[in-house]
Amino acid sequence: MPARKYSRQRESIKAFLLSRYDHPTADTVYMNVREEFPNISLGTVYRNLALLVELGEAVKITTEGADRFDGHVEPHSHFFCRKCRSLLDLNTEDGDLINQRAQACFSGIIERHTVQYYGVCSECMKNI
Repeated sequence: MPARKYSRQRESIKAFLLSRYDHPTADTVYMNVREEFPNISLGTVYRNLALLVELGEAVKITTEGADRFDGHVEPHSHFFCRKCRSLLDLNTEDGDLINQRAQACFSGIIERHTVQYYGVCSECMKNI
């Protein structure tokens, strides 16, 4: 892959993602990055998010509704609350075990996996 030209906008998007743990949508990224770059377009945000995902510097998480983005690319799972629609990090320690079990059933090479849990978060449980 050819080297990419440095982009202050892309660096700002990446820094914003790294500052968050709530897995923002592209629209949320756009609204926040616009504070620093008022002339940035939504299309530019989408293109840079796609590039960051392609480069392995961000992760796109598909949920019900809009895709979410995570700047924390170390292996971890996610929990999606079906009530408030929040997306939370779950740091489980079974990642290697999941890969080993899957590898035992597969003749190719497993490099990574994603796990997403669904249910009701503790904040929403208070209102049930």
